[in-house]
Amino acid sequence: MTKVSLPPPVQQMPPQMTAPLTRPAMPSDPAKIAKAAQDFEAMAIGELLQPMFDTVDTANSAFGGGAGEEAWKPMLVQEIAKQIAAHGGLGLAKPVYDAMLRMQESKPT
Repeated sequence: MTKVSLPPPVQQMPPQMTAPLTRPAMPSDPAKIAKAAQDFEAMAIGELLQPMFDTVDTANSAFGGGAGEEAWKPMLVQEIAKQIAAHGGLGLAKPVYDAMLRMQESKPT
């Protein structure tokens, strides 16, 4: 019968490493928040556009479809979505921006 060696018992972590993580209180930067809100809107628009591009038959198009087109199509959809969001979008960025500001200004309980 062979003897199986077990790993040594796990030691408890020091108390300073088990304290709950809290995020530091940082002043909100409206430009960064606006950028994040616009990026979120672009991502949402991209998710809405993707099914439309998935239904297009590209086999007989000018580019001919293929693996290359399939590889680059998601990036094309995201760039189209970014342009739509940058030029007014669907109006999602403003409410998202407002909600992000409210979240940062509220005091944690």
